Amino acid sequence: MSDRNWDAELAKIDKQLSSIPDEQLVAEQRKAAMVPASGAVRVGAPTAPTARAALPGAKTAPVLGKSDAGAWASWIKVTLAVAAAVGMMFWPWPGQCGLPLVGFTAATGAVTLLGIWSALGTWRHRLGLAHAASLLVVIWGLVLGAREILPRVGYAMPTLERGAGWRCDAQSTPAPATPAASPVITPGA
Repeated sequence: MSDRNWDAELAKIDKQLSSIPDEQLVAEQRKAAMVPASGAVRVGAPTAPTARAALPGAKTAPVLGKSDAGAWASWIKVTLAVAAAVGMMFWPWPGQCGLPLVGFTAATGAVTLLGIWSALGTWRHRLGLAHAASLLVVIWGLVLGAREILPRVGYAMPTLERGAGWRCDAQSTPAPATPAASPVITPGA
């Protein structure tokens, strides 16, 4: 137990508070209400009148955290991004070459951007599960884009589905791994 005389300490605080006019006390209380929600206090600030004990009717600083409207908006963004990512599985046109390929590649970029957009909102509102879903959408968009782009820029091996060119006239067959020598046929032999 402490040897302090708490009655004497409280009497000192009461004396200090009674020496301050009510208007000044209310004004300082309002200033104290604007202290950040983290509880950070200015160094050298007076302690008695600016304590965070709220007076009846005094407004306090807004709590920084996830708001209901912002959280719902973030969930809507995530739902939109996931729906677009799933929709890419059912792309209606064959995207092997030409304009359908450009459209598919642009759509994969849009899915990636939707994932980034929803990830920013979910990070801001501290929605862990929604943020993980957003990051999966980003990864899915990047994978779909890489699957189409890498064979066409020479980084991955072209296949029958994903040839070496962007245009349809260059899309006949995938490039062979090694050039084969063709036999020379002479006429009349």
